[in-house]
Amino acid sequence: MIKAIKGFNDILPEQAAKWLRLEKILAEVLARYGYEHIRLPIVEQTDLFARAIGGATDIVEKEMYSFIDKSEPPTPLTLRPEGTAGAVRAVIEHNLLRGDAPKLWYIGPMFRYERPQKGRYRQFHQLGVESFGSALPDADAELIAMTYLMWQMLGLKDEMQLQLNSLGESDERHAYRDALVSYLTDKQDQLDEDSKRRLSTNPLRILDSKEASTQALLADAPKLADFLSDESTAHFEQVKAYLDELGIKYEINPHLVRGLDYYNKTVFEWVTDKLGSQATVCAGGRYDGLIGQLKSMNTDKPAKSEPGVGFAMGLERLLLLIEAVAPFDDVAACDVFVVAHPDVYSAGVRFAQNLRYDRADLRIKMGGATSLKAQMKKADKSGARLTVIIAQQELDEQTISIKNMQTGEQQTVEQQWLSSTDNFSI
Repeated sequence: MIKAIKGFNDILPEQAAKWLRLEKILAEVLARYGYEHIRLPIVEQTDLFARAIGGATDIVEKEMYSFIDKSEPPTPLTLRPEGTAGAVRAVIEHNLLRGDAPKLWYIGPMFRYERPQKGRYRQFHQLGVESFGSALPDADAELIAMTYLMWQMLGLKDEMQLQLNSLGESDERHAYRDALVSYLTDKQDQLDEDSKRRLSTNPLRILDSKEASTQALLADAPKLADFLSDESTAHFEQVKAYLDELGIKYEINPHLVRGLDYYNKTVFEWVTDKLGSQATVCAGGRYDGLIGQLKSMNTDKPAKSEPGVGFAMGLERLLLLIEAVAPFDDVAACDVFVVAHPDVYSAGVRFAQNLRYDRADLRIKMGGATSLKAQMKKADKSGARLTVIIAQQELDEQTISIKNMQTGEQQTVEQQWLSSTDNFSI
């Protein structure tokens, strides 16, 4: 039997209805904040991710799905492991920053080769949001406030905890990196194996190690906050002040560094403990140097950058959280099931069509011109709240029979239903 590839999952109709409900709510919040939808390709040049994400990151070193294109000359391509690099590439390529400060969002699959586990797959889905053109801390706070409204709309406000940190600018981070490496080098025999490897490649990632022994060792390590400039500190303090004004609670996590190289200044994560161990549902931050970095990919000359800030939200994990604490109350594929006797089935088709024209809010199904018994079985299986029954008697009397599928109550309604469905209510 041919089966789906490990870590690449089908989303069946019952689950897909929940995905659509979630995506609709997220899109409504984004519209309230004036963000515009952009659709991006899932394949980009491999160099784009290596340059943007960082060659020493786990994603580039171990997790990317890459292949050689058949073009001449052959081009290394990669299935996107994250969305920000592609969004920035599109902004640069199409000059979207010319006289404007675009606010964009996208949604779709990402791909990483890692061990599949609950809520974490090799093909996974993210909502990505990017805000360009503002270096001010209100842009950081706006994104966090927008995610906070999303949690409220989804009934998750009390299930999420916001963690904040500031990474400062690259020179501040490099100075801290040197101090951290110096501190850990003499103690590297006490580090876990993964942290030993990162000591020479990406030492800041040691800060978010899950090993208790490594975290204990970091208790006396130099603190990144001590290396921040006055400007970086003031930026972070203003972000916190905005959140305080909005009543959004947060905790400072000095070990929050994020796994991608392009971040600077504010970084944040929304985490929950309702999925077993603490899980990150949404994460992001500021990346003011990324546009200039990608502009200069094919040249030795530095390019002018533009500020940016964004976040990514894992939809699989978010849906798991919704199922655990605030399930969607109604994601049925059908509201009304129309059953018509085979002899008058065309009249049933006309009724269903009229109802679809008049009531865009209803999901209406029919079961095919089979026996009434077979159609009623389909109606029951559909999960519809109401079933409309039409036979020759209803046709002659210009009525319809309506059955409440929850209570079993059935009533006949006199109505000129062939020409109008204005009085049909649900």
